[in-house]
Amino acid sequence: MKRAMSALLTTGVLACGTVADAQVWTGPYVGGSAGGSLQREDGRETVGFDTNLDGNFTDEVRTIAGANAFSTGFCGGLAVNAMASSGCTEDENGIDFGGRVGYDWQFGRLVVGGVVDAAAMDVIDSATAFSTTPAFYSFTRELKVTTGLRGRVGVGSGRVLLYGTGGAAWGNVEETFTTSNAVNTFTNTRDGNDSSDNSNNVWGYQAGGGIEYRFAGNWSLAGEYLFTDLDNRESSTVRVQGPAPATNPFILVNASGTDMRRADTLQVHGVRFGVNYRF
Repeated sequence: MKRAMSALLTTGVLACGTVADAQVWTGPYVGGSAGGSLQREDGRETVGFDTNLDGNFTDEVRTIAGANAFSTGFCGGLAVNAMASSGCTEDENGIDFGGRVGYDWQFGRLVVGGVVDAAAMDVIDSATAFSTTPAFYSFTRELKVTTGLRGRVGVGSGRVLLYGTGGAAWGNVEETFTTSNAVNTFTNTRDGNDSSDNSNNVWGYQAGGGIEYRFAGNWSLAGEYLFTDLDNRESSTVRVQGPAPATNPFILVNASGTDMRRADTLQVHGVRFGVNYRF
C-alpha cells in the first residue's frame, strides 16, 4: 500500500512539473527592446543621373567635349571639400529603442503569428559624387523611426521559441542635399522646393530571425536580428537646373536640367534584445 501511494505521489509530482513546463505560446504579448543598427558597407554607394528626364537613372553626365563630368567618382560619406582626393567623412551607426505588440498561435511545436513594432534610432548615411569642375554633390539621409508589420513562423517548446520573421517596413527619413556648385540651381522633384532639407516617409521590407526564452511565468527574454531595406531613392531626387552657361553639362541634353539621386536603397542590419510579457 505504501509503495502504491508513493508511486502515485511521484506520478502526480511529475505530472505537475510537466504541466508547469509545458507553457503554450498562444496568445497576445507586448514588449520593449534596445539594440544597435549597422549600415552596409559604404564602398557600394553611388549617385545616379537622368540627363534626358525619361526616368532612367543610368545616364552619364558629359561635358561639351564628350568627357565624363563625374569621372573623379563617388564615395560613401559626406564630402570634406570639393576635391575628390580629400575623401569623405564616415557615416554614423546608432542605437535604437522600441516597443512591440503581437499575437502567436501554437499548433504542436509549430508557432505562427504576427507582430507590429516601432523603433526610434539615429542612423546617418551619406553618398557623394565628385565632378571634374571640381565640385561635390552630397546626399545625406538620417533614419529617425522604423515601423514593421511582420509575420512570424517558428518552433516552440515549453520555454524556448526559435523563429523567422519578415514583412513590410516603414521609415521616416530626413534627407539633406549639399553641394559646392554655385552655378546651377537645385530643387527637390517631389515638392519643388529648396532641396536642402526634406523629411519623407518611405517603404520597404524587413526580414530576420530570433530566439525567445520564457524565464518566469509570463515573462520572456528575446534576441533578434533584423535586416531593414527602405527605398528612398525617389524621394532623394534633386533636379539640377539653370541659370547656367549653355555649355553646362547638366543642361546639354535637356534644357530643363538633369535629375540626380541616390542609386542605392537604405539598408540597415540591426540586433535587438528585449523583454516580452505574454497575457
